[in-house]
Amino acid sequence: MARKKQEECKSVPAWLTSFSDLMSLLLTFFILLYSMSTLDITKAMKFLSYFQGEKAKSFEQVSVVKPIQIYTTDLAKKIKKILKRILPISGYQIVVTKNYVMVRLFNRILFKENSLELTPQAKRALDQIAEVIKSLNGNYQVVVEGHTSKGEPTVPLPGIQDSWDLSIRRATAVVRYLASRGVDPSKLEAVGYDTTRPLYTWNNPILQARNRRVEIYIKVAVPKEEKEEKVEMKKEEKLPGKGQSKTNSEKR
Repeated sequence: MARKKQEECKSVPAWLTSFSDLMSLLLTFFILLYSMSTLDITKAMKFLSYFQGEKAKSFEQVSVVKPIQIYTTDLAKKIKKILKRILPISGYQIVVTKNYVMVRLFNRILFKENSLELTPQAKRALDQIAEVIKSLNGNYQVVVEGHTSKGEPTVPLPGIQDSWDLSIRRATAVVRYLASRGVDPSKLEAVGYDTTRPLYTWNNPILQARNRRVEIYIKVAVPKEEKEEKVEMKKEEKLPGKGQSKTNSEKR
């Protein structure tokens, strides 16, 4: 009677093959992420030369996109540090660009209920914001925008005609308080937008309440040295580049 042939080795479970493929793909993915996070300019130039010929082997000028200016970033960090100690994190937002810092204050912490009177908490926050603004030594412009929502309570307030009037009155209340704390009134501006610029469009009462807000735009002037740098860069762009052919008059 013939003996049954003994298996040399046990077969690998099917799931193990799929698992090993998954691990290999994950490793490849992380290697790609790492390689894309660091860029070697010399290697990039060499790579481009394969597609663009000899011209790509040497660049006369390399332009790098500048990050957000330090002066606006530092200003935003300073304001955030102050508000973090005074207001709940859900009561404000800060947005920074290269031209301005925007401080968004929501109504539930800014005004008393059904009123245009600032809360003690909001006054403490605005006191500190006013000090930061004054430290800019006049190189700024402050625009305060008031906003309302579709679900705005219809409790009558003295002197308020409609929601447009309410939005401008909210902005004006903040402007007046900043002026009372020493901010130059000539650099303050109040604007009302009613419901035309909502953060949220869903008819959710909680989200609509977030549309009731005041936004303070602190527009920082560009430093003098940076303006001069930009002028110099424009002059250099107008100058004829190296290796360009001479004009007819120069040849003569």
